[in-house]
Amino acid sequence: MHPSANINLLQMDFMDLTSVVAAAKHFLTLETALHGLVNNAGIMATPFEITKDGHEAQWQTNYLAHWVLTEHFLPLMLLTAKGLYPGSVRIVNLTSSGHLGAPKGGINFKDLSLKDSGPWARYGQSKLANILHAKALHKAYGPGSPSARNGEGEIWVSSVHPGLVETNLATSVEDSGSGMTCVFSVLRMFGLMWSADKGSWTSLFCVASQDMKAEQSGTYLEIFRRFGEPRWQSDMANDWKLVKRLEEWTREVVRKEGWVL
Repeated sequence: MHPSANINLLQMDFMDLTSVVAAAKHFLTLETALHGLVNNAGIMATPFEITKDGHEAQWQTNYLAHWVLTEHFLPLMLLTAKGLYPGSVRIVNLTSSGHLGAPKGGINFKDLSLKDSGPWARYGQSKLANILHAKALHKAYGPGSPSARNGEGEIWVSSVHPGLVETNLATSVEDSGSGMTCVFSVLRMFGLMWSADKGSWTSLFCVASQDMKAEQSGTYLEIFRRFGEPRWQSDMANDWKLVKRLEEWTREVVRKEGWVL
C-alpha cells in the first residue's frame, strides 16, 4: 500500500441488498467524484441458499448486488468523467473462467436459482452475468457510446478473469468438502496458484493503467499482460441478444423490488 494512501471502509453485505443501497447512498454523501470501481466481491460453488431478498445466494452476491451498487454510482461516475480525458473513469467486473460452466443458454431465466443444478452451474451463471453486465455498461457508456458522443461522460468497462488466486474464495471451496482440495493441492504443486497481490494485477491494469487502450473497453481479459484472444471464453459471453435480455430483466426486477429508481 502506498504510504500516502487514505482508506475508508464502507460496510455492506451482498446477501442483503438493503445494506448495499445504504452503503452506496452513504458514499454519495461523502464524495464528489469516483474514478474507478472494481466489482470484486464473490462466493464460489456454495451450497444452495436463498437470500433474505429472495434470490439464490451466488446469483445475488456475485451479480445482482454488484449491478445495484454500480447503478447507484453511475451518475457520479458520469459526472466525474465529464471534462476529463477518455479512460479517466473505469469499471471492472471480476468474473472467472468458471463462466464456462453456465447452464445451456447461458442464463436460465425460467429458474435463475438453478435449484436442481449443482453449485458450479450456479457459479458459472453468475460469472457469465458479470461479463454480460460489463458489455451492457460498455455499450451504454464506453467509447463510441451515445453517452460519450453527447458529452455526458465516457466510462471504460472491462471484465477480468484474474487467474487461479490464493484467497479466501479458494479456501472456502476446499473447506466445503466438494472434492476440490486435491485439485487445489495439485495446482499449488505446479505453481499455478497466484498470490493475492499478483491476482490483483489485471484488475489494477484495467482500472488504473495508462497502458490500457480504448478498444479494450467492453472486453473480457485474462491474466495480466496476456491480452489478445482469451483462451477461456464461451460464445454466450459475446451474445449481444443475451446482454440485452439480461440487462432488461435485471432492471425490471431491481426496480420492482425498490433497489433502484
